[in-house]
Amino acid sequence: MTTLLVIAKEPLPGRVKTRLVPPFTPRQAAQLAEAALADTLHAVATTPATRRVLVLDGTPGAWLPPGFEVLPQCAGGLDERLADAFAHCSGPALLIGMDTPQVTPELLTVDFADYDACFGPAEDGGFWALGLAEPDPGLLRGVPMSTPETGAVQRERLLAAGLRVREMPRLRDVDTAADALAVAALAPRGRFAARLARCTPVTR
Repeated sequence: MTTLLVIAKEPLPGRVKTRLVPPFTPRQAAQLAEAALADTLHAVATTPATRRVLVLDGTPGAWLPPGFEVLPQCAGGLDERLADAFAHCSGPALLIGMDTPQVTPELLTVDFADYDACFGPAEDGGFWALGLAEPDPGLLRGVPMSTPETGAVQRERLLAAGLRVREMPRLRDVDTAADALAVAALAPRGRFAARLARCTPVTR
């Protein structure tokens, strides 16, 4: 089976989901981030896997369910931190972030039987998931992150390495208030949707 990796930041006000401020307060943004992370970890916890690893910038909280290893993120840019996460895997691995609380165990179940990599594009041009049958940190280092071209560059890197790539469904990251509303509608019974319903936007 596969190692499932979640790369995340500790949900602290002012450090996460800053693009939600305004219309939400930093505290509300952190609460939404925590709910998104909790939904993501729950999906991972209920997906068959060899290992479940949280690669964390910060300190674990009550939101972390049992059954996860916790590894600290390395220093450097996001490409280096993603590469380092894969460096801790000796077999097939799938990495996701904390920005897609609508993920399900069905989406996260991969077997690499007929492909070498799986790639989940995000609507903003990035990617929400990357899986490698044989983890190679070099496939991520140097990829420009957080740009509209990030996903295209990463996918091309996989193809240029001669890998057979399985395309996963396109998902929407939670970055803005509009994203939050759209994603909550996709998973109305989740922790994220419940937390969003309790957040009153700041009026100016």
